[in-house]
Amino acid sequence: MIIKWQHVAFIVAMALALFLPPADAADLSSPVGLWKTIDDNSGKPGGLIRIAVIEGQYQGKIEKIFIEPGEDPNPRCIKCDGVRRNQPVIGMTFMWGLTKQGDEYNGGDILDPKTGRLYRAKMTLEDGGTKLNVRGFIGFSLLGRTQVWFREE
Repeated sequence: MIIKWQHVAFIVAMALALFLPPADAADLSSPVGLWKTIDDNSGKPGGLIRIAVIEGQYQGKIEKIFIEPGEDPNPRCIKCDGVRRNQPVIGMTFMWGLTKQGDEYNGGDILDPKTGRLYRAKMTLEDGGTKLNVRGFIGFSLLGRTQVWFREE
């Protein structure tokens, strides 16, 4: 029996397809990826956030916001200070400087684009990496609020 190289290549390709995860599969042990925010007051979806690692630090960028009827579809950060003042909210890096410390990611800051206020931030993964607790606080972690975000990828 003669086996042609095309048959071998096909068998190898099928084996790889079956046993290797897809290239865009999320690493559930890391917060890197796309997340849907849920407002902790209203319970409504707020937007989509892309978390990435830049120079060893985790940062979050706003990719999409879910607006209510009559709201501006392209809001600007009018209450922000410095370089973010009057900048478009969509595309804004609003969370930065977090580093992995044990099971938490902390040491960074998070900006509330609606109020322009800056808070200290920390994140923890839950439910096998499908949920992300994001806490913004002033001074001590006890003085703040937490939102639960859900992985979209």
